[in-house]
Amino acid sequence: MNVVRFVVFALSALLAGAVAWWAFDRYTGFADAPVAGIERDASLVVERGDSFAGVLGKLHALGVEPERDLEWRLLARQMGVAGRLQVGEYALEPGITPRQLLQRMHDGKVVRHRFTIVEGWNLRELRAALARAEPLVQEAASMDDAALAEALGRAGMHLEGRFLPETYLYTRGDSDLDLLQRAWAAMETTLDAAWDSRLPGLPLKDKEEALVLASIIEKETGVAEERPQIAGVFVRRLELGMKLQTDPTVIYGMGERYTGNIRRTDLDTDTPYNTYTRTGLPPTPIAMPGAHAVHAATHPAPGDTLYFVAVGDGSGRHVFTRSLREHQAAVREYLQRYRAQRKAQAQ
Repeated sequence: MNVVRFVVFALSALLAGAVAWWAFDRYTGFADAPVAGIERDASLVVERGDSFAGVLGKLHALGVEPERDLEWRLLARQMGVAGRLQVGEYALEPGITPRQLLQRMHDGKVVRHRFTIVEGWNLRELRAALARAEPLVQEAASMDDAALAEALGRAGMHLEGRFLPETYLYTRGDSDLDLLQRAWAAMETTLDAAWDSRLPGLPLKDKEEALVLASIIEKETGVAEERPQIAGVFVRRLELGMKLQTDPTVIYGMGERYTGNIRRTDLDTDTPYNTYTRTGLPPTPIAMPGAHAVHAATHPAPGDTLYFVAVGDGSGRHVFTRSLREHQAAVREYLQRYRAQRKAQAQ
């Protein structure tokens, strides 16, 4: 009888050990094996108030089978994650393991999205791009410019040129107002630094005029090393009381009337932004200048040139000249190149 009991006990112990080993092997294999059922570019959004059971439900909705919920719970308990889920969006790229995903949720390593403000955009272009940005929360789309300025805490201010062009990272739940606040602060920091280190004797009353000049420089050239030269031309014209005569300001003043071409009547039609009819700077920026344009406005290159015109070879570069006679010759050369290119394209 004792022998029989011993055999039964031994067999039971062996069976229990086998079951325990099988469960342990299944558990460890689960923790570090790729999660099955996840599609490419999927993401898991953990919202405020979500329980771990709720998160498992969201994983099921994304294609993860519920048969392994016990292992998910055991692993979360072991890692101390179940009660410490951080709100946010988590990437579920193919090959991610349960352990990796839970560690991300523990550490709050959420997905960061990118939004780029392009140098030279105007406010209308910036707002249109923001309206298309996902998953950015849209709060400003229904506001006009005056309401937007008030929402940003800048009631009564003209918003053009106030947001620094660069790439901003944001997470799900951030709004367009959050991003604009950051871009505004970045421009203020950039403008303050440039103004504080400005060259002495500039014909600019304050940093606001520097921002206006920077916006014109930004629109005049996409060639970074030319910006100080462009700035030098405009600074010398301001010092001499010459009109700036820059097409981008005319275009800005035309607004929706601009359809791609400037005619002589447009140059002769007076607006606050027509630098062919008015001396000095226009009343506001005309675009969002990048940091290099802001620096160029406050650190113009020395020299004696007063004119510039495009080379016309597709490089985006300009020819800088000192006299009207030299400028007119450079314009003739540009027109010759332009006509030759048009003729070659037509053949």
